[in-house]
Parts: sequence; structure tokens; C-alpha cells
Amino acid sequence: MSDLPYDQVRTLLAVVDEGTFDAAAAALHVTPSAVSQRVKMLEQRTGRVLLMRTKPVRPTESGQVVLRFARQLAALERDTRQELGIAAGTGPARLPIAVNSDSLATWFLPALTRVPQSPAVCFELYREDEAHTAALLREGQVMAAVTSSAEPVAGCTVRPLGLARYLPVASRPFVERHLSAGPLERCLPDAPVIVFDRRDELQDRFVRSLAPDRPGAGRIRHHMPTSEGFCDAVAAGLGWGLVTEPQAAPLLRSGALTELAPGRQVDVPLYWQQWKLDVPALAVVAKAIAAAAAESLYAAD
Repeated sequence: MSDLPYDQVRTLLAVVDEGTFDAAAAALHVTPSAVSQRVKMLEQRTGRVLLMRTKPVRPTESGQVVLRFARQLAALERDTRQELGIAAGTGPARLPIAVNSDSLATWFLPALTRVPQSPAVCFELYREDEAHTAALLREGQVMAAVTSSAEPVAGCTVRPLGLARYLPVASRPFVERHLSAGPLERCLPDAPVIVFDRRDELQDRFVRSLAPDRPGAGRIRHHMPTSEGFCDAVAAGLGWGLVTEPQAAPLLRSGALTELAPGRQVDVPLYWQQWKLDVPALAVVAKAIAAAAAESLYAAD
């Protein structure tokens, strides 16, 4: 696009990826003033403010549009160089991917080991809740995402991966302390609960499925923002929670955890969304992810 000079677009991408103008200058081997000037010129050309000058910098809504274009252009340039045999010195293909913590802790990393490393691929993983990973696609931060959204982001394709199964579990001492005074639907809404973060609504949804008249899970909510930490907190008796079946299974067998409502598991559909762009490295990764998901997740009805 003649109206968006590539050096300016590439500079915007470097600033966002590196986080600061100085770091982008070092990556591009130019002065910080040159970086600042290129971004200003690009903003003048588009008539939009593209960056919020925070630390780290953040793209504005208009900046996200240009950022997405910049990533696509960079990927196409790399593939063109490889096809022409002039890719030497360009480094490995960089694939930014958004993935939820539970997938990352269970089936996703083994999937990446299946990806051939010739040509070399460099993974840059963004950990985010599955309900919010699509936002990173929309913002141009990533090229692909594991998401719970079946609605494709503009410019992306979507394919179902399967169902991630969660089991409502707690330690036996926790059950004796908090859940033995009556039926589960009466005791569970008031019991301490483990949540991933303030956006995690999975436990609330489960409580409402048991007790529709209750707004959600308990007033005492412990935030554990890692999949492993979440599971450990439940096993330690800090609260109850919905744990992925692969993580819960060995603890159920050992007696460290007990299932609160056998047969009332929660299945979360997962999808793979990626750019509608002919990037060979991305296609190879997508194939590996789909194969691993088919082996690790439940098939949707």
C-alpha cells in the first residue's frame, strides 16, 4: 500500500512488540528519534493516533488495525523471501499465539512439539482466558488463538477443536468443613471458592446450574491466576473449584480430591481461530494443534 510506507508500518510493529521507542530503535538499528519520527509520519498519513504513549506502549483502536496489517505483511514478506531462497539472516518464523492457561498446562505444549522445525519456528505465547483470547486476534497482537468463541474475528477462520471437561472438586477435609451440613445446592453457594481471576465465571455458572436462585459462587473468593496454582489451591483445601479432568484425575484416584457432583461436569467448547492468510508455518501449526486436540479433548455432540 503506497499510502502506508512499509518502513513506517514495520516501525509501529517493532514499537508495540518491544514495548518502548528505545527498545524498538535497538531492534531496528536506528535512533530513537528516527522511530518517533516514523510513527508520527504514519499517524499523519492515517489521520489517527495509533499509539498510547504508555509504558509499555499500547495500540489504539486505529493502531490495532494497522498493527494487524503490519503482522500480515511481515509474515508474507518472510514467506516470499523463503520461496525466493533469500531468507538467510531473517531468523525463524515468529508465530504469536493466544492460548488459555488450562490448555497450556495440559494438551497444548505437547502439540507444539509435533511442529517440524525446518524451517525454524519461534512461538510467542500469550496466556489469556479462553473467553478473551479472541480479543488479542482482533487487536492484531496474535496470528492465532485457542478460544471459546465460535464467532470468527474479522479476517479469521475458525474450526472446532473439541470440549475441555471440568470437574467440580474439593479436598475431603474441605467437604467435611463446608459442605456436609446439607444438600450441595444449599451449601456450595456459600462455601469458599477458587477462581482464576476476576473474569473467571465458570464457578458462578456451575452454582447457578445447581441453585438458579443464587447469583453465583461464594463471597470468599481466592484468586489463583495459574492453572497449576488453581489445582494446588483446591487440593490444599482453600476452596472448591472446577478443575480440568486431566489435572483432577490423578488427585481423584489418590483421594486428594473428591468429586462434588458426579455426572455434572462442565464442558467448555474450544475453537482454533487464525488469520485468513497463506502462511505455511501457521498452517503446519494449525494441523498439529487440531491433531493434539482430537486426542485430548472430548468430541462435541
